[in-house]
Amino acid sequence: MQLNNLGFPRIGRQRELKFALEKYWRGEINQAQLIDISRELRQTHWRWQADAGVTLLPVGDFAFYDQVLTLSATLDVIPKRHRGETPTDLDTLFRIGRGRAPSGKDAPAAEMTKFFNTNYHYIVPELTEDQRFDIGYQQLFDEVSEAQRLGYQPKPVLLGPVSFLYLSKAVESEFDKLSLLPRLIEAYQKLLQRFVSQGVEWVQLDEPVLALELEGDWQAAISQAYRELARSNVRILLASYYGSIAHHHHLVADLPVAGLHLDLVTAPEQLQTFLPSLGAEQVLSAGVINGRNVWAAELDELAEGLSSVAGDLKQRLWLSPSCSLLHSPVDLEIETNLAPELKLQLSFAKQKLAELTKLKLLLTEPNSAEANAIVLECQARRDARAEAANQQVIARVEALTERDYQRDDAFPVRQAAQRARYRLPLLPTTTIGSFPQTPAIRGLRSRWRKGEISLEHYNQQLRQVTKDTIERQLKLDIDVLVHGEAERNDMVEYFGEQLEGVGFTQFGWVQSYGSRCVKPPLIYGDVSRPTAMTVKWAEFAQSLTEKPVKGMLTGPVTILHWSFAREDISREQIATQIALAIRDEVVELQDAGIGIIQIDEPAFREGLPLKKSDWQHYLNWAVNGFKLSAAGVNNETQIHTHMCYSEFNETIAAIGAMDADVITIETSRSRMELLNAFEDFNYPNEIGPGVYDIHSPNTPTVEEILDLMQKAATKLPVEQLWVNPDCGLKTRTWDEVEPALVNLVEATKQLRRTLG
Repeated sequence: MQLNNLGFPRIGRQRELKFALEKYWRGEINQAQLIDISRELRQTHWRWQADAGVTLLPVGDFAFYDQVLTLSATLDVIPKRHRGETPTDLDTLFRIGRGRAPSGKDAPAAEMTKFFNTNYHYIVPELTEDQRFDIGYQQLFDEVSEAQRLGYQPKPVLLGPVSFLYLSKAVESEFDKLSLLPRLIEAYQKLLQRFVSQGVEWVQLDEPVLALELEGDWQAAISQAYRELARSNVRILLASYYGSIAHHHHLVADLPVAGLHLDLVTAPEQLQTFLPSLGAEQVLSAGVINGRNVWAAELDELAEGLSSVAGDLKQRLWLSPSCSLLHSPVDLEIETNLAPELKLQLSFAKQKLAELTKLKLLLTEPNSAEANAIVLECQARRDARAEAANQQVIARVEALTERDYQRDDAFPVRQAAQRARYRLPLLPTTTIGSFPQTPAIRGLRSRWRKGEISLEHYNQQLRQVTKDTIERQLKLDIDVLVHGEAERNDMVEYFGEQLEGVGFTQFGWVQSYGSRCVKPPLIYGDVSRPTAMTVKWAEFAQSLTEKPVKGMLTGPVTILHWSFAREDISREQIATQIALAIRDEVVELQDAGIGIIQIDEPAFREGLPLKKSDWQHYLNWAVNGFKLSAAGVNNETQIHTHMCYSEFNETIAAIGAMDADVITIETSRSRMELLNAFEDFNYPNEIGPGVYDIHSPNTPTVEEILDLMQKAATKLPVEQLWVNPDCGLKTRTWDEVEPALVNLVEATKQLRRTLG
């Protein structure tokens, strides 16, 4: 029996990679120093895995920005605008991912979207009809050699060819991406031969597309790809995750691969489907430790379910996390402030490797004293969870009726009342919510948390920041203002810290994209709101101006998806509990005089099951969660929502059913292509398509913004349109934000004059 790992977080337990990247981008360290820091991180993570008993160490899970982007560079898939006179290097990747690097010319960044149903964002590969593939970047091979020099046996890990094609985007012309498959397979064969020449025995190829309901041509592509790749003199572990692949059982069972990884956390039932069809020499990697959540595994129950399999397969059984541990925080050991009863229930990436070791012990030495201690530990965790129930919250959910989910009147009636109250101009301008979290703000928060300054002094300084933010917006002549969220560490964590039934960590960071990391709350019990969370800041900001200031909230579906949620009740039940807490906040904001309230749901689409046949149930409860949070207000109160980095075509009916008065969305990287869904659907409510990419430091020109606004006006009636950036401005600097917003307002005024 062997321990297997599909991938490890690369950011470091203290976010060392994040800080190194940002220092490099700012010119505070050079590229050699950045590479040295990354090498130290990789070697630390390899040592941890080896110490836990993992013999084939994943290599290729490390990336300076995104592993899909690294693979694109490896395959020489570089957009023309990012190609330079010199060969592809690290700065090439940064220009693709963020539009700018310390060297080379600025160019619009490539599209970024979410990796299947996760909150990890990948850089979308851009393919042309005449695309050629070759080995164009050496990082992956260099890391294989690096691991070997340290005495480790590397297992290169990369996205499989069919998933790579599926996640790519056709550019310059419309064509069938699968027409490129033969050329791509040839490139993968070159990659595999390079690995063979380096002495590699196993390569892990990830095909998460298998969890989707693939059309026949994509199924044929899987069969073609792996029959041809099997000719390479290397053993392939085919891995899929995030859902069951049992619906593709016959396709997968016929593939000539040396090993198969199954996600047995999301779909434990598929084990019995695939066991009878395993080849006599084929390895089964059993993904039984949850790679996407932080709750400690029920190891005793897992051992009971796997005991007969372990006896049958023996050395052909590999114990593994369900997916890459990229989605998990790094190390629980450094968490010193968690309540002991909560910490007992947790397991981060490093501890999940230890869980594999414990599970192996339970399977191989079930009657040992060590095994008995593990069983007792599991029972103690179950007892602690049972004591966390809040009967008042449970009763409130059970008492809900259909009326609780409905606004008083339909949108046309609400729209008339809102227009009469606010008298906003054509094409109202606004921002998404957050303004720059400067080093001064972050330092202030750090000093307060350490007890170096009083809460009174902290709040006094934040009031001054909020006042400055309002004054800047007034000077810019923005129509609907925001208070800037200076008091918030994160759009989800901030609320998690104030809700009952929710805990939070000091260092439980996970990567979202590039150097962007988030620290998800821990939903361990029934959720409720003991007191107002945002009202005082909204009231203060509104007292500074006669222009409307939006109240800013994170919606229930996003809080759920961007938290590590308990697993003993359904996600629908958790979302309903959170929705009631947000509803209480919405009503209190309205009662305090805040007439425009934004309830952000950027993770709405992220929660979609991978199989379309399972979508409707999710969409029903997700829509209801948003409606429950928003339905307690009167007609004059305008409810906004925000979504970003999502495809809308297949969920547009559900988005319409949410019935927000205004929705703002990210559209600049796609150059308004995402608006097609709203145009085709004849979306009736108001909409703010983003007109510049906030994830790039580049300043959009008036002409660029005007061009995008004119494109939007050809798709939807101009009376429906708002003007705003793609997303919040938290990660940018004021030197970047103000020129961009000056141009946004100027472009809007020009278009207003053109339209009369």
